Amino acid sequence: MTLRFSRPRLIDETDPRYRAHVEQMKLLRSNQRAIRPPRARDLFGGEAEAALRDWLAQQITLSERRIVEYLEHRGRQAVTKYRELDAVWIPDPKTIHVFEIKASMKAASLRRAIRQLRDTQTILRMLFPRVHTTILLVDTGIPQTPEEAAAQLAEWIARHPERQPPTEPPPTLTDVLANLPQVHQADSLATLPDNPDLVGLIRFSVDDIIALAGAENLHLDWDEDEEEEEEADAEPGETARYVYSSESESDEEDNPLAAALRKALQDREKQ
Repeated sequence: MTLRFSRPRLIDETDPRYRAHVEQMKLLRSNQRAIRPPRARDLFGGEAEAALRDWLAQQITLSERRIVEYLEHRGRQAVTKYRELDAVWIPDPKTIHVFEIKASMKAASLRRAIRQLRDTQTILRMLFPRVHTTILLVDTGIPQTPEEAAAQLAEWIARHPERQPPTEPPPTLTDVLANLPQVHQADSLATLPDNPDLVGLIRFSVDDIIALAGAENLHLDWDEDEEEEEEADAEPGETARYVYSSESESDEEDNPLAAALRKALQDREKQ
């Protein structure tokens, strides 16, 4: 069977090849149309990620090496790509623990996170025998009961009478987890599964993030008009109301430097 990935390297942001790629992508982006300013929801997603990275750092030693360079094989071609991991812990030379931080209004975003983590795990297993994965989910409005889901759908229809309504309410977290037996919910790092074939899940509320970062340091004024249309590759049961832009929703979700490009472009604008 042909390998999809090969030749991985775990690096930090000072790596010369990585920096050269960032500069190349900055140049390409500078020749494209103007970029939409970040929305409050986008900014909150980044702020929540930073808060949870600090939360992790208080309990474990995070590694600066959280960028993966690798080759992705497509037919006879091999393309160099990069993935920026949200947080990485390397407790011993044979073990790595990767954390994926998601801020979302929709439970179905877990399926996308798991796909991303599975590919990351496949790549990193070429470097580490044991690759653990955990999702830190910031719940920004996931319905907890069928009644809440129905109410959210009714609210969306009332606000957007001109649009084609979704065929069904958004799934609850319980609904999605029922079809993801590999996901193990935990209350803390200490209770995460020891089996690397399982995916850990720790849920945080918006109030939890406020407690960690302080309301004054967060963008919490989310305008309903900031909502995005449902992506073409959304999972069954996902609706436009619940697409949350802090996630990597495009076809380039594993595209090299997605997060690094955002940071680089922001740095460029400040100059």
